[in-house]
Amino acid sequence: MSIDADCLLDWFDESARDLPWRDADCSPWGVLVSEIMLQQTPVARVLPVWQEWLDRWPRPSALAGESQGEVLRAWGKLGYPRRALRLHAAACVIASEHHDRVPDDVEALLALPGIGAYTARAVAAFAYGKRAPVVDTNVRRVVARAVHGAGDAGPASISRDLADVEALLPADEPRAARFSAALMELGALICVARSPKCTGCPLVSGCAWQRAGRPEYTGPAKPVQKYGGTDRHVRGLLLDVLRNTTEPVEKARLDVVWSKPGQRDRCLDSLLVDGLVEQTPDGRFGLPGEH
Repeated sequence: MSIDADCLLDWFDESARDLPWRDADCSPWGVLVSEIMLQQTPVARVLPVWQEWLDRWPRPSALAGESQGEVLRAWGKLGYPRRALRLHAAACVIASEHHDRVPDDVEALLALPGIGAYTARAVAAFAYGKRAPVVDTNVRRVVARAVHGAGDAGPASISRDLADVEALLPADEPRAARFSAALMELGALICVARSPKCTGCPLVSGCAWQRAGRPEYTGPAKPVQKYGGTDRHVRGLLLDVLRNTTEPVEKARLDVVWSKPGQRDRCLDSLLVDGLVEQTPDGRFGLPGEH
């Protein structure tokens, strides 16, 4: 089980996107913020918001000193706003328990609020050059094709996927970190889910999927995520009202955003449960920490 690291890294040196969180002078905090923002959100949408956050909150302590409501307001349209609260919670712990320095150890990173297996290893690798298997959807797809000869990766298994990538990493730590970034970039740009650009792939000559005749993926179908009319959509509409106000609002201001009262009230309740919205003693609604 192997991937030609020299070919992959040569391609990465020539073809990788110029992203600010890959700059040598980007702080580990900047890397952590980027990794949280990039979860389920395209690079193009993340870039301007990431820059705004780093300009405004260049250190964990700066974000920790901000209200949750203002953090949610600054999160804007990135989606999945609970990520903003998790990042705020992590910043508070980094500021108070780690002297305002993002930890460089995977276990210490995993102990931070809201930091999971992927993010902890991504920060260790990309911020500190550690040898740590970093596994996202793109990496899983590249490994499935290039190593296992399958059309796609199928259902995720954290232990299996980490072991697969661990076995591929070069022994040298900085080289392993670049290898992890290159695997991810290859899946994002070349070894894409639909219509992979195999003629431009640095691994094509040794790709197990190519040798097998590029068989179709026959595993379980991936669920297609729709947005319009879903609870996620309605939650976003409700949060939009509160992000655009400076004081809590009457429920009537929220009722106008969606015509189905049952779904609208269910979504409002879920926002309250998730801590993304708070209700004042007089019955109004606002972002957390702003009343």
